[in-house]
Amino acid sequence: MRIVDARVIVTCPGRNFVTLKIVTDEGVTGVGDATLNGRELAVASYLRDHVVPLLIGRDPARIEDTWQYLYQGAYWRRGPVTMSAIAAVDTALWDIKGKVANLPVYQLLGGRSRDGVTVYGHANGETVEDVLVEVARYVDLGYRAIRVQCGVPGLPRTYGVSADKLFYEPADAALPSEATWSTARYLAHVPTVFARVRDEFGPTLRLLHDVHHRLSPIEAARLGKSLEPHALTWMEDPVPAELPEGFRLIRQHTTTPVAVGEVFNTIWDAAQLIREQLIDYIRTTVVHAGGITHLRRIFDLAALHHVRSGSHGATDLSPVCMAAALHLDLAIPNFGLQEYMRHTDATDEVFPHGYRYADGYLHPAETPGLGVDIDEEAAARYPYAPAYLPVNRLEDGTVHPW
Repeated sequence: MRIVDARVIVTCPGRNFVTLKIVTDEGVTGVGDATLNGRELAVASYLRDHVVPLLIGRDPARIEDTWQYLYQGAYWRRGPVTMSAIAAVDTALWDIKGKVANLPVYQLLGGRSRDGVTVYGHANGETVEDVLVEVARYVDLGYRAIRVQCGVPGLPRTYGVSADKLFYEPADAALPSEATWSTARYLAHVPTVFARVRDEFGPTLRLLHDVHHRLSPIEAARLGKSLEPHALTWMEDPVPAELPEGFRLIRQHTTTPVAVGEVFNTIWDAAQLIREQLIDYIRTTVVHAGGITHLRRIFDLAALHHVRSGSHGATDLSPVCMAAALHLDLAIPNFGLQEYMRHTDATDEVFPHGYRYADGYLHPAETPGLGVDIDEEAAARYPYAPAYLPVNRLEDGTVHPW
């Protein structure tokens, strides 16, 4: 069997996605997600111009060899564009391997380690009362873990708080919009939000919070300490992770668990944080960390150091990535949680899939491969549309330094 075609498909059914579809001479196809939020066309060009020509004629069964060929063979390694492109190839090849073996991919990864994949949803609102309503809605939907985000009094808007509560897309404009940020207002407000949520829903519901890299290490330590009475499952992205030493300071001052890694691209980005046990959950993703092959390496390293998975799963990851993530989530021994933001009906039309939600769990398809595809005719109806994430400025107009 040989690869005879590889197509890069860019579509925007409400938000932009980049998908690679690999075709073999025996008619078996595989799909991989290559979406990089706000930089989608960079990955599409990398694939079309620099990767697709290398794939034609290769044996699709040689997944590891192909991964090494694309990574080691490029002088300019790592980085989100390169690793998203490699991820798309790797994911598509796993899809093909599952179809050839007539097995769902998780069976090729060692089989089930659990019955279902525990997911968490996003409850958010402008006020605490709004948040309580949304948490109650997710509880009614069967969720066992819920991320809580709230508007900050005195700020006109807060990243992570949306108008549409089930389908949140933060990339909101053709050019980056700007928002105002106040660390002091935020630190004063967040603990009061979680106090109300705990009072309303009791001690056993798993609660999470995303800081979105907004704090310095000592500010994050203060937040973690103030949240300890409310027993969060994790405090996500408290500081930018370019400086791993900052996490040591956080660890010295709080026992609130820390999750980080959605912007990581390789095991080398995460290795120090994992080995020094400075984090509790690693949030790397299939699409941004080199595919199933490389993400499995990250999770294996994490398992040796009491760190669980907690993969990013926002709407900028297509159903192809979500399907791949679920197969890996189901197989690894150190699974923690999987983020799950529901896609729109238009996205589900473009990416027909077999995974399903039930009672707080996602279940991958039992069909051979990943159990997801792309409808190229439907994709063609939704052309690319530029969209960027917002930029934060402090109240004095300074671009937020973290």
